[in-house]
Amino acid sequence: MLLIYSNPAIWESLSKEEIEGLMGEAGAIMKELADSGEWVGGQALADPSQTKTVKVRDGAPATTDGPFLEAKEHLAGYCVIDCETPERAIEIAARWPDARLCAMELRPIMDSAGIEA
Repeated sequence: MLLIYSNPAIWESLSKEEIEGLMGEAGAIMKELADSGEWVGGQALADPSQTKTVKVRDGAPATTDGPFLEAKEHLAGYCVIDCETPERAIEIAARWPDARLCAMELRPIMDSAGIEA
């Protein structure tokens, strides 16, 4: 899985044309991965202001607004890919526009037996 991290301040500093260019790059990568059979799916996530954090302590659930992170970056979306090697996943992540603007995290998905797929 490719986890997409974003910093709203960076995106806000870009022009409409720059944003459209970056979105076009991501779209081209998704099409390439779909054509190669490596694209499984993905989705953008809503703004962090829409987040709820749920914690259960001593059997009692508590819900708070927003993520409570010390960083300016937040998880903005994800892509699920199915590729042959970790090196290929790194290659794909490095091409994603958000890797230049903030960060991409790669993480294997566990199968139902608890084994990394």
